[in-house]
Amino acid sequence: MGAPGTTEERAPRRPPGRSGVIALVAAIAATAAIVLTAPAADRGGAVQDVLGDEQLRIMAPASPGGGWDQTSREMQKALRELVGRTEVYNVSGAGGTIGLSQFVRHEGDPSELMTTGLIMMGAVIANGSPRSLTDTTPLARLTTDYQVVVVAADSPLTDVPGLVAAMQADVAAVSISGGSAGGAEQIMSGLLAQAVGADPARVSYVAHSGGGEALTTVLSGRSTIGIFGLSEIEPQIEAGTVRALAVSSADRLPSLPDVPSLTESGLDVVVENWRGVVAPPGISDQEEQALEDMLVRMAQTEGWRDALARRGWGDALLAGPEFERFVQSEQERVSRVLTQIGLGGN
Repeated sequence: MGAPGTTEERAPRRPPGRSGVIALVAAIAATAAIVLTAPAADRGGAVQDVLGDEQLRIMAPASPGGGWDQTSREMQKALRELVGRTEVYNVSGAGGTIGLSQFVRHEGDPSELMTTGLIMMGAVIANGSPRSLTDTTPLARLTTDYQVVVVAADSPLTDVPGLVAAMQADVAAVSISGGSAGGAEQIMSGLLAQAVGADPARVSYVAHSGGGEALTTVLSGRSTIGIFGLSEIEPQIEAGTVRALAVSSADRLPSLPDVPSLTESGLDVVVENWRGVVAPPGISDQEEQALEDMLVRMAQTEGWRDALARRGWGDALLAGPEFERFVQSEQERVSRVLTQIGLGGN
């Protein structure tokens, strides 16, 4: 048969007989079956066998709009070409530990995923949660996201030296707004206090369940500074609602070229938040492998690459046993850091 939209000269032929019609119908049916089944195989591979008729669901263990929610919804878009429609739902509270306690109840169900990361590790310790990431099946780390120190646009603080002077004069008087207790923002606030020679146990940290609430506190003047993930706060920086004083990366970030890093400003503080995906406990090795392969394939799609660029996230793909070892080492590191800065007992 010629390509669509072209014509070919053919020799005249007689209409097929009954047996010819049957053969032709069978051939058309076989071709249709290939056309219909190929996309599903291309999209899902082994994960389609694992999911069966179940739709993939992704829990964002926080309020809409934050980093976990953003990650979950970008995954939802990028996975569409691999597994079709997925559902994202939110369970907020206590740095993700409320969502975690609900998530582990889906034991043995490969159709349930949860977005997680550094913040949850700290929140588990700070909130004394009976559940931790050891109760899940780690699948993959996906992104990294640096923190930004900001003030309201009308704040008298204009640079890092001014912040350092204020913290050295009275660290408790410098109120700091951020995310949940024990999260990356609170860890960073303690490290900031240490770096300026103040007692981290005296830091006035105001925890919030979401970035929107923390931003409101900063803009109202009830907090001196705020610490936010880059992807959460960048639109507010661009709009002029807040002023960025520093970033938590070792060097300046391409998306904020005019904002110095804390290390550049003389403070030995580097904090890199990461986000990843886990499955419930009790899934089989085959199911775990299929889900890991799906996430690795997702991370290579054009949609996901576009999300990384738009959100300013770093590509931190790590899957399989390497990610499991990373999770274990991070749990030990976070516990050690929280103890050092006096937050482990919160």
